[in-house]
Amino acid sequence: MTKKEIIWREILVECRQNRKIKFTQKELAEKFGFSVSTVFNALKAPRAANSITVSGRFFILEDYRKLLYFWATERAFEKDIIYQSALQGSIKEVEAVMPPHVRFGLYSAFRMGYRKEPAEYDHLYVYAGKERVDAIRERIADKEFKSSSPNFFVLESDSWLRTYQDPIFEQIFVDIWNAPEWYAKDFLKELERDIL
Repeated sequence: MTKKEIIWREILVECRQNRKIKFTQKELAEKFGFSVSTVFNALKAPRAANSITVSGRFFILEDYRKLLYFWATERAFEKDIIYQSALQGSIKEVEAVMPPHVRFGLYSAFRMGYRKEPAEYDHLYVYAGKERVDAIRERIADKEFKSSSPNFFVLESDSWLRTYQDPIFEQIFVDIWNAPEWYAKDFLKELERDIL
């Protein structure tokens, strides 16, 4: 994920989980080890879209929904794919053999976090660091087969993803928004009911 996406996610998650809408650029820069100018630049587009207003030393999230949809349109998770493969068998069986260090994404994250499944899904997305790919591949070696249509994807996890509690509504929403599978719309319909 880009640095600006990490900043947008933090603002949105803080609003949803802690009802926090007032932030300083300095606090975000310090939390993530980014420069203040990086935070400033991340706020330019949301500010222009009137989802954030800047006032003196702080800024306020004015419109959670608008920032969420803005991030969804900017998100390009396919750039984060570090491994993909075609797997045979049930996706839920594959979920069961994933190592403990992975974080489930998209449809699996929705099902596990919200205890419901708006549609059956046959694609599995997980978040993990590059150093974990070999361990994941060992777990799925007997299920892989050659195909030009992968249904298993490892997305590179950013350093801060693991600091959030599951489910991360905002991450699930923006990723499913960008997913190509036909059933993504069914999951989005459910998620849109929970937008603040």
